[in-house]
Amino acid sequence: MTGVDLVAARNATKNRVEKLLEEACIKLSVVASDIHGVSGRAMMEAMIAGERDPKVLADMARTRLRSKISLLEDAFAGLKVGTFDASHRFRLKMMLDRIDRDNADIAALEAQIEVLLAPFADAVARLEEIPGVGPKAAAVIIAEIGIDMTRFPTPGHLASWAKFSPGIKASAGKSKGNGSTGHGNRYLARALGEAALGAARTDTFLGARYRRIARSGKKKAMVAVGRSILTITWHLLADPDARFHDLGPDHYDKRVSTTAKKRSHVRGLEALGYHVTLQPAA
Repeated sequence: MTGVDLVAARNATKNRVEKLLEEACIKLSVVASDIHGVSGRAMMEAMIAGERDPKVLADMARTRLRSKISLLEDAFAGLKVGTFDASHRFRLKMMLDRIDRDNADIAALEAQIEVLLAPFADAVARLEEIPGVGPKAAAVIIAEIGIDMTRFPTPGHLASWAKFSPGIKASAGKSKGNGSTGHGNRYLARALGEAALGAARTDTFLGARYRRIARSGKKKAMVAVGRSILTITWHLLADPDARFHDLGPDHYDKRVSTTAKKRSHVRGLEALGYHVTLQPAA
């Protein structure tokens, strides 16, 4: 099982915990944004141990959650009428134990990944310079495509292999629609998709590219930026001395503006009967 699968399994269990509490008329998730934080976990452990006093449970809140003591007391009001019975207690304990096991497995897996990535530290560091690409995304990219780019003659070959080519509709690592040319690598697709969304929030060329294309659809923009990230990755891995250079968020504006102005002036001169040849200034 991969780290992605473990995290998905843990999140699924956390969702079941929330549903179980709602079933028992305990509205903890309405008050606490993360019921699996330090405060929420302490409260649930106390409930499993037999605590049924809403005031006692609410007083376990820490830091900013302490400002919501009265709301927490209301959230635990169902305990006074016995809505949290032995069945809920047993199932909640099983779910929390499963979450703990998943946390331990995830921590062990991440430690092993760090060991295996040590020889590729330089490549990881250079990939992390790409907007939206963090340590986890860089690790996934290297794990799935390697660092030997001689396998892919051009960036286009890499994008085609990864199924991040124009016309593909992808969501959460799954390719859809008639434009799809295959399923590709779902782990790489997920990492690229998350990186693209991360880049979308930056004031960079990739961020501007995402926002520009998103006018025609966010999924289309995600695939396009994911392909751009793959292209940058190919160049960085193909040349160990290469470093990422951001073109800037105004790259499109400058390029389009300059091109449009040149075209306009040339057409104006040609309309006056001149033959125009453009040559860059020294």
